[in-house]
Amino acid sequence: MELQINDSFLVKEYMSGDEKSLEILINKHNQRINSFIYSKVMDRDIAEDIFQDTFIKVIKTLKKGRYSEEGKFLPWVMRIAHNLIIDHFRKNRRMPKFEGSDDFNIFSIIGDDKLNAEKQIIKDQIDCDLRVIIEELPEDQREVLVMRIYKDMSFKEISENTGVSINTALGRMRYALINLRKIIDKHKIVLTN
Repeated sequence: MELQINDSFLVKEYMSGDEKSLEILINKHNQRINSFIYSKVMDRDIAEDIFQDTFIKVIKTLKKGRYSEEGKFLPWVMRIAHNLIIDHFRKNRRMPKFEGSDDFNIFSIIGDDKLNAEKQIIKDQIDCDLRVIIEELPEDQREVLVMRIYKDMSFKEISENTGVSINTALGRMRYALINLRKIIDKHKIVLTN
């Protein structure tokens, strides 16, 4: 409990105008938060950006006096970081594993590298359609699908990263695929070349 009391005290001090308290809080949790962000994005620069954005959001919230989670500072910051990671993936629509290439193909629909121009246009449309479909999934299902398909993570890794059991992660993946099929049918999208 000592850790939580200290956090709570430091937050109160910072909100009362003691800038040094925030620096102590950041230094205290820096490693844990940075590791958490890096484990999701697997890129040092992106992790650093998200870490900075996390604390910009923390500072804004504290300055507005909107923080009320007594003694739960770290889980609160982790939630902010987690939401920013999701935003990052939504904005970029591809995972860092495919850095430097817009060519990400969710189910390896087309494997030929020497696609003619017409097939390339169709392939791009399929990828674009898939991005739109994935956005329609519930957040928990989308998160598991993205980790599994784009980041090539095992269900054990997904379980560790999301804090749910392997069975829950498997279930979410199953429902994500069922829902993808429903969405594809609903929109009458043809995912073939």
